[in-house]
Amino acid sequence: MLDRGVDLTISARMTVDHGFVQPLEVLFGCIDRVPVVPVFVNGVATPLGPVGRIRALGTAIGQAASELDKRVLYLASGGLSHDPPVPVLEGAPPRVADALIEGYPPTPEQRARGEERVAQAGCDYVAGSSTMIPINPVWDNQLLDLLEKGKLAEFDSWAPQWMASEGGGSAHEVRTWIAAFASLATTGPYELKSRFYEAIPAWIAGFAVATALGR
Repeated sequence: MLDRGVDLTISARMTVDHGFVQPLEVLFGCIDRVPVVPVFVNGVATPLGPVGRIRALGTAIGQAASELDKRVLYLASGGLSHDPPVPVLEGAPPRVADALIEGYPPTPEQRARGEERVAQAGCDYVAGSSTMIPINPVWDNQLLDLLEKGKLAEFDSWAPQWMASEGGGSAHEVRTWIAAFASLATTGPYELKSRFYEAIPAWIAGFAVATALGR
């Protein structure tokens, strides 16, 4: 991938989170049934790079994988439009800022408090007392339409600020979807086999599942 003009960083200590673990557990029953190469895509920390670079990342992954002579599953996870109450570096108190910078995992107590905060945010959203950016089914389905039709180059014009205003602060998680479909597209046109979407207020997110097969 480095020879294909995509710069990568490697971490031997970064912990994979629910975004990696839960899909693998659902599909395979565990996280090590098959060989897995986790690829982190920044969807939170600013400054966020151009979406075109995410597509380039996916293309380079697909090109490299096509030389393995193996069956490869590209698995992307992340919510569509959603704006959950997650901590950000700007304006964070020193303790929170230090945790974000250092990246150390939360204690069980900290994790429990974070889960309670998100669950309460879901209750507030359902009750109509939330200030979060609303779930945007129109934007979500626009994304799914482009993925289904293979019009991936159109994502290059999606500015990070526009994505956040349309889909919320965590809508950038869709970058993983764009990268995965770009990987699949390197071997030719693909066909979408299934597509499911539902806006789920209690989960404060647009929820989707899509599967595609290369031809």
